Amino acid sequence: MSSTKTPITVAYGDGIGPEIMDATLRILTAAGARIEPEIIEIGEKVYKSGNTAGIQPSDWESLRRTKVFLKSPITTPQGGGYKSLNVAARTSLGLFANVRPCQAYSPYVETKHPLLDLVIIRENEEDLYTGIEHRQTNQVYQCLKLISRPGCEKIIRYAFEYARAYNRRKVTCLSKDNIMKMTDGLFHKVFDEIALEYPDIEKEHWIIDIGSALLADTPERFGVIVTLNLYGDIISDIAAQIAGSVGMGGSANVGEQCAMFEAIHGSAPDIAGRGIANPSGLLNGAIMMLVHIGQGDVAAKVHNAWLKTIEDGIHTGDIYQEGISAKRVGTAEFTEAVLERLGQLPEHFKPISYAAAPRPIQISTGSETRQQKTLVGIDIFLDWTQGTSQQLGETLTALENAPLQLKMITNRGVRVFPDGIPETFCTDHWRCRFVSKNGPDAPVDRAATLAMLAMLHEQGFDTIKTENLYLFDGQPGFSLVQGE
Repeated sequence: MSSTKTPITVAYGDGIGPEIMDATLRILTAAGARIEPEIIEIGEKVYKSGNTAGIQPSDWESLRRTKVFLKSPITTPQGGGYKSLNVAARTSLGLFANVRPCQAYSPYVETKHPLLDLVIIRENEEDLYTGIEHRQTNQVYQCLKLISRPGCEKIIRYAFEYARAYNRRKVTCLSKDNIMKMTDGLFHKVFDEIALEYPDIEKEHWIIDIGSALLADTPERFGVIVTLNLYGDIISDIAAQIAGSVGMGGSANVGEQCAMFEAIHGSAPDIAGRGIANPSGLLNGAIMMLVHIGQGDVAAKVHNAWLKTIEDGIHTGDIYQEGISAKRVGTAEFTEAVLERLGQLPEHFKPISYAAAPRPIQISTGSETRQQKTLVGIDIFLDWTQGTSQQLGETLTALENAPLQLKMITNRGVRVFPDGIPETFCTDHWRCRFVSKNGPDAPVDRAATLAMLAMLHEQGFDTIKTENLYLFDGQPGFSLVQGE
C-alpha cells in the first residue's frame, strides 16, 4: 500500500454543495484517504462574474493535471447563453461513460423494490446533450441529435467489460430505434455486434418506453443497463428514486484519461444553509473515486461505515421513517455518525470489500472501414408563410430550368406534397427534397445543389438549412418518409 498522496481537483459547487463536500472530505480524511485536494471554484459565482463557461480557463489545468475531479453539484443560471459545465467537463475531458450504481437499502430506506441492485451506464458525450440548437423560423426551433459509431462502440464495450469485471450476468440495451431508425438504430446495431464477443453475458434489448416501464415495475430483472445520453439521464433518476432516494446516488464519469465523481442530484438551493442535506450521494461518488485511484481499502472502510450508519437508523430527513429510523439528523450529525463507525462492519447488509479490485477496463474501438459515399440529392429547408403546402409544391415544381426536381415536401416530418391531406397542421418550416431528374437514386453533381440554392434565392425563397442526401455503399444515409 503506497503512502503517496494522489492529487485530486475538488469543487465545492453551489446550493448544498459546500455542506456536503465538507462532510465528504471530513470522512475521507478520517478514513485515511491518501489524497491531496486542489480547490477550484466553479458554478454560479463564476457564471455571474461574466464567464459563461462556469469555470476559469486556468482551472482546466488543474483538471488536466490531476485527472481526477470530485465535484459538488452546481447551479447553471437559466437563459443568457450559459452552457452546462457538467456537459462541458464530460465532453472536453472525454468522459464518455457515466456510471450510476443503484441499490435498495431495505428496510432502512423505504422502497417498493427491496431487491433492486443495478448499474446504469449512460453514454456521456453525444446525443441531444451536445447542445447544438438553432431557431430556424418564427415558429420552429431545432436540436440536433448526434450519434457516432465510435461513441456507440466505446460505451457499449465499456458496459460489457464493466459487467464482466463486477460479475454482472446481464446487459440490457435501451433505445428508440423503432422511430429513430438511423441514430438509435446504430446504437442497437452496435450493441448486437459487440454482444457476440461476450458469450458469457446475457444480452437483451428493449425500446426505451417499455424498458422504462419495466425498470419502474420490476427493476430486479436488470443487471447492467446501457443506453444513450438523454435516456440514461432520465432513467437513472427514476431508478435512484424507486430505490429510495435520489439524494443517495453517486455517479462516476469515466474517460480514457480523466474521471469525474459526483452526486446525481442537483444543488437544491431551497435547502442550502439549513444543515439538513444528505451527503450520501456525494460520499458514494467519492467511494467510487477511491476505487478508481487504487485506494479500495479506504473505499471499503468508508462504505461499510456508511452502511452501518444507515442500518443503525441514523437518517437525514429525506429518508427518515417513523418506526424504522432511530434518529432524525442533519448533515453534521449524520457525518459524525459515519465518523464514529469507521472501522465497523454492517450486520444486516453484506460487508463491502474492494480488496480484489477488478481488472482495469480497457476500451478500444475497431478499425473503421470507409464506405462509398454517393450524393443523390439535397433537402432544402425553407421559411415560408405565403400559402398552402399544395401551393408551395406547385410553385417549386414549376421552376423553369431547375437543375434538380422536387420529389416531396414535409412539414415537421409529415409528407404534405404531393398527396398531402388538408387535416395536417403545418408550421412555417418546410423540408423540400430535390433529386436528380434521372431518378431518385441517380448521382447528383454538387454544383447542381449549389445552383438549386442559387435559383431559390433568386426567386425570393428564404433557405434556412440544407442537408445533403447520400448513399453509403448503395444504402440511404437519410430517413425516408411515408410513400417514399
